This record gives sequence, C-alpha cells and structure tokens, in this order.
Amino acid sequence: MRVDIARPEDLGEPELARWRALQGAGAALGNPFLAPEFTLAVGRFRADARVAVLSDGTGVVGFLPYERHALGLGRPIGAGLTDCQGFAGPPDLEFDVRALLRACRLSVWEFDHLLADQAAFAPYHAQTRVEPVMDLRAGFAAYADEARRRSPKTLKTVRYKERKLGREAGEVTYTFDERDPAELRRLMSWKSGQYRRTGRTDRFAVPWIVALVEHLHETGMGVLSVLRAGGRPVSAHLGLRAGPVMAGWFPAYDVEFGRYSPGMIGHLRMAEAAADAGISWIAMGRGGREYKDWLKNAEFPIAEGRAARVSATAGLHWVREAPVRRARSAVLASPVLYAGADRVLRAYARLRPKARADGRDAPDAGRNRSPDRKGSAA
Repeated sequence: MRVDIARPEDLGEPELARWRALQGAGAALGNPFLAPEFTLAVGRFRADARVAVLSDGTGVVGFLPYERHALGLGRPIGAGLTDCQGFAGPPDLEFDVRALLRACRLSVWEFDHLLADQAAFAPYHAQTRVEPVMDLRAGFAAYADEARRRSPKTLKTVRYKERKLGREAGEVTYTFDERDPAELRRLMSWKSGQYRRTGRTDRFAVPWIVALVEHLHETGMGVLSVLRAGGRPVSAHLGLRAGPVMAGWFPAYDVEFGRYSPGMIGHLRMAEAAADAGISWIAMGRGGREYKDWLKNAEFPIAEGRAARVSATAGLHWVREAPVRRARSAVLASPVLYAGADRVLRAYARLRPKARADGRDAPDAGRNRSPDRKGSAA
C-alpha cells in the first residue's frame, strides 16, 4: 500500500472526485464530516491539516484526513467538532496502521467518534458505542408514526407546546435553509451562552472555529434552520449536509422561550423539511441526551481509542490520556453519571467568574501553504 501525504488544498480534482465516489458508498460513510469539502474547509483555517492518500496497484483506494500536532500527536480532522471520524474507503480495506502512522509522521493517532466497522482500526478500539440517527428513508410521515408508537406522550407534548407557542407568541414558522448570516451570528451567540451556563468550553470564543462555521454556511454545506414565533427566532440549528446525509452540529434556542421546548419543536420541523429536501439520514452525534434517545429510530457503531507506534511520545500520551478517557467513557455510558456530571458543570458555571476564552483546546493554527507531499509504503 502506498501512502502520499498532502495538504487538503493540494489535492487535485481527480483525487477529490475519487474521494466523493468513495464517500457515497454507504449511509454512515456518507456522513458530511468525512466529505472532502469538510476537510478542505478545515484546511483553510488550520495549518496542521493533512490528508493521507492510500493507493494500491489499482489506484487510490482511500483517504485519511487528520491533524498533526506537536511531537507527532495525530487527531481526526476538525477534532473536537466532529461526530464521525475515519477514512473514506471500503470498511474492509486492509493496511498496516503503524506503517500508515509512520508515513504520516505520527507517533499516536487518537479518535473518539471513529466508524467502528473500519476493520483496519478494530484492534485499536478502547470503547465502542452507538450514534443515534433519524432515519427518514421512508419519509417523514412514516417516521412520525413510528415516533408516536415509541412514545405517544412525548410527541403529543411537543405538538401541544408548539400550538401553545403559536397562541402566546404568534404564528410558528420554519425556515429549513436560512441564508442570512445575521441568523448564524444569533445562533452562535445563543450557543455561547449555553456553553457558559453549563460549564462547557465556548467553542465560539475560538476565532478559527467561528471562521470555519461562517465559511461552511456561506458555501452551502452548512444548513442553518430557524424556528420563529410571531416572526421572532426562538430556536435554530446548524447542520452539515453531504447529499442525502445530514450531520447535526450546533442546536440552540432563546432561553426566554425554553418552556415551549423550542429545540424539540425545531428538530421535528427539521426532520420534516429534510425529508422533503431528499435527506434520508440525520446523524445526531454521540448520545447523552434524552431527546436524542426519543428522536432516534436507527443508530450506527462508533469507537474511541488510539493507534500508536512504539515511542516516548506514545507512552507519555497513554499515561496522560488513558485515565481521562476511561472516566469520560463511563460518564457517557451511564445516564445517571451523565446527569450528575451535568449538574456539577452547571454549578461550576454559576460560581466561576466570567472567564476569558483563550482557545487552548483548539488553537488558531493560522495558515501555511508551503508544499508538503511525499510518498512511502504502508
């Protein structure tokens, strides 16, 4: 197996066309986070973005987008923002993972949302779980009927709150693909407020993430949906679309309207509009929220772990990260532990002073367009 390393912007149109062809090989593989357009977008704002191009005697057989950090630490492209990771290629493709790491000049490649059916990485899984999906292939009416059978009280409550919202705040309307950048800025403001209230890191305090989100919305890959009552936005959602597959990304709402559950109303409206727009799958990201358990009617397996070569960097990384990964996995796997952790973070957010975001969890990598392409065997 031959491995060539390139910056995303250095890939030619034949390579991008091949990537898109591989991307359409399956519903999970069609996830927008694995599309070349997402990697190209990240590459505009991160100098550490790379793509490994895997070839055999027949031609290009796969692509692995990744980020190369200090000391040879590798992470998936857009790490910390993605709910689906891996390479674009046949799930049963066989290759030497450690040789691939050597070609990429990586000591470690860690992942937390890897497609679990990618056989080459299976020996490196530490934990596996499932990602919830709204399967709309039979249409929205069939999806809604199934949701009603699963939990008739929940659907009835959401519909009641939507009618109540309309009576008390004005006519409820929905825009599936809102192009006004001012509405995107409103969503980011809502989301920043949510991050602060719940003790999470504010992603939108990091300049390169804001620039990435704005770029994806501007180019059309980012689909911004807005729910309004009486003409006033009350909830919004930014997702990514690649053909018939959408990935949920950033949902948020105006806390003034929280009693109406505008997020749930918006998700149901989004499912209906998405089905009408030809979308068959909406991947909602790793679980941990009750609303996802109710909305989902399908799922696919993902894995967390790391692949490593024998090195001092790999050893230090394991010592530092393994306990954290085990604790995080235990919390995410248990609704009781997740709820408890959520309460602790919210309490911390109320007590701490307003922090200035320094972006250390996702540094602005700047731009660097110097050529970086090489070949090796894996």
